[in-house]
Amino acid sequence: AEPSLVRPERRRHHHLLLPAFGIDQVVFLSMGEPKSNDNAMLHDGEMIVRNNMISSSEVVHCSEMLHGDNMVQESEIVHGDEMVISGNEMVHGSEMMIHGDEMVQVNDIIHSNVMAQVNNMVNGDEMAHGNALVSADVNPPTSSRRRKKKSPVWEHFTIQHVPGDKRCRIACCNLCKGTFAYSSGSKIAGTSHLKRHIIQGSCPVIKNQERELALPLAEVADNDGEGTIERPSKRRYRRNGSANATFDQERSSLYLAKLIILHDYPLHIVQQPAFSALIGSLQPCFKLSDVDAMEGEVYAVYLKEKHNLLQALSTMPGRMSLTVGLWITSQTLGYVSIAGQFIDMEWRVHRRVLNFTMVASPHSQDALAEAISRSLFDWGMREKLLAITLDNDCPSHDIYSANLRDHLSNKNGVMLKGQLFVVRCYAHILNAAAQDVIASVHGVISGIRESIKFIKASDSHDEKFAEIALQLEIPGTKTLCLDVTTQWDTTYLMLLAALDYRQAFTILETCDDNYNEAPSAEDWKKVEAASNCLKLLYDSAHSVMAVANPTSDIFFHEAWKLQLELANAAAHEDPVVSSIARDVHESFDKYWKDCNLVLAVAVVMDPRFKMKLVEFSYSKIYGVEAAKYVKAVNDSVHELYKEYLAQPPVYVEQSASGNNTQTTPPSTGDGLLDFDMYLSEIATTQPSKSELEQYLEESLTPRSTQEFDILNWWKLNTLRFPTLSKMARDVLAIPVSTVTTASSVFSAVTGSRMLDDYRSSLRPEIVEALVCAKDWLPH
Repeated sequence: AEPSLVRPERRRHHHLLLPAFGIDQVVFLSMGEPKSNDNAMLHDGEMIVRNNMISSSEVVHCSEMLHGDNMVQESEIVHGDEMVISGNEMVHGSEMMIHGDEMVQVNDIIHSNVMAQVNNMVNGDEMAHGNALVSADVNPPTSSRRRKKKSPVWEHFTIQHVPGDKRCRIACCNLCKGTFAYSSGSKIAGTSHLKRHIIQGSCPVIKNQERELALPLAEVADNDGEGTIERPSKRRYRRNGSANATFDQERSSLYLAKLIILHDYPLHIVQQPAFSALIGSLQPCFKLSDVDAMEGEVYAVYLKEKHNLLQALSTMPGRMSLTVGLWITSQTLGYVSIAGQFIDMEWRVHRRVLNFTMVASPHSQDALAEAISRSLFDWGMREKLLAITLDNDCPSHDIYSANLRDHLSNKNGVMLKGQLFVVRCYAHILNAAAQDVIASVHGVISGIRESIKFIKASDSHDEKFAEIALQLEIPGTKTLCLDVTTQWDTTYLMLLAALDYRQAFTILETCDDNYNEAPSAEDWKKVEAASNCLKLLYDSAHSVMAVANPTSDIFFHEAWKLQLELANAAAHEDPVVSSIARDVHESFDKYWKDCNLVLAVAVVMDPRFKMKLVEFSYSKIYGVEAAKYVKAVNDSVHELYKEYLAQPPVYVEQSASGNNTQTTPPSTGDGLLDFDMYLSEIATTQPSKSELEQYLEESLTPRSTQEFDILNWWKLNTLRFPTLSKMARDVLAIPVSTVTTASSVFSAVTGSRMLDDYRSSLRPEIVEALVCAKDWLPH
């Protein structure tokens, strides 16, 4: 080949098909240097094509092929048998072949064993075909069946004829059903534009698939900016529509640490063979850390999340209230759990675990106060503490209260002389009261449990009992079942159902000699009285748990009604009812005396009730002495408001009317300047009403059936009551209950909680990191 004919910069896709010779595969060639020997050897896998003439005087290497006056690299040749190159033309291999300088149909030029050659000659008797020599006089194929397309693009497209024009064909996308030009008569459009449609994401269906794939990747990306997931290049598109994300060892280690934190997995999970095998199957490049390194990862997560929380608390507009709980271990050590609750600028309630501190003597008088003081110092909340809620029913509650007031009041500006400072957890009071009720009829409850066990022990007993209930025409609206002794609500539901079947138990005892556990009439009377008391506690607990983020105002409704009902039951004329209710009322009455002021101040901040509900409820509870208690609440509200009024304002909101005073009122020109002076003097000698007085004197907000959002009401009325809204923000954030789940509300376990042996064996700072980070990380 002449050097002038070789132009490697012109790159085109080519494909060679020689159907007349029976050659059904593509052989890629490379132009080599001419050899002096005319009898050059044809190497395996080589074929020489130059202007349709096979020359024996040239050697062509395997990496290139010369077609006419173009040199084509192997990587540029279109695989499969879609295109035929002859001279300067590209045709479809299964339909076209080159005959001289023209393009004709294969079936039109193949005749038996002869193929006409126009203006061209094939030199030599043989041509190379793989590793064998094939004679030129080979019988041509007798069938014109199209050969199978091998290009990957045809997995996404289907060739269709244009209606009304059999010469024109189009390529239809199998995904979006879009159509593209393919052939018009003898002209072939090629496949480059079809590949661009698939690979570069022009297809809308593929675009949606990539968007759905990118969404979970973006969610997995660290929200703190630690590492990002590389969006796969569109040219890396696979046939199945997926893409490979870049592997990052540090990011994967971070996610593993968060997994351990959020799901309470042990740190030594990284040493477990099954877990190691799982990780290796998912990502062989990931190297698992040892336990010490994983501790470092966990602690790094804790420090970063603590820094984020510190920044959030620095913008907290008001005060914070704490919840404090005790955890004990199998050793003599214990832990103090401290959580903070506050309302942010958008009037949303937040509760965050602040510390989980180890103390040598968790039940000592000084341990709790020291842990709280250290926590306030660490978080910069020494001057922002409003109230503390204890989550355990500890006998030394009064000692704790006095000790905490004395220890913290000198260092923190305690509001209202500490009257709102210590609050007892409402849920724990309900649990303690329920346990008192159950203990009062423990023997009867045990008999009912044994009776239900006997009935459920065999199908024959169950069928006989059901037959008796059917004969007695018992409605059967409640299911007879055993309770879970650690959940007092299930005990209440068991007693409630047993009461409906009381007659069936008695008849079963007469019918079956093996059963002798039926309660007596006196026992059923005790069960009924106990169930009535438990119902009060059960309904109150459910009302509290119905609110996702309860504010302190809702607890007054439950507490005053429960106080009234228990007092009436304790004074009941029936000695059985009064004896059971008396013990419960005594314990709850103590809670009411300690915390009713906190609850009352909170409900005054509810625009639907204000002081009116306090007056109404106290009249029911205290009778003629109600006025004294109402006055105590009213005085406390006004005193607390004055303390907030005396605080330096964080920001100043100017109302539309303004408070600016002028020494000389402007003259209106009507000759009544003296009258204007008189009005100005009256305004200075008679100050306007305070925000609190305006708020209390306004009519109550209507109570509608729709859910009322008290926080949103104060958010909308902040400009009207700038000082009072700050007071409402802090009071409504007081955590009257430390319990947030239904299972904990009905838990029969009171007092300190037990830390498991595994957590107890870890270093205290790692235990704190695990507990706190689990609360801080998004779930």
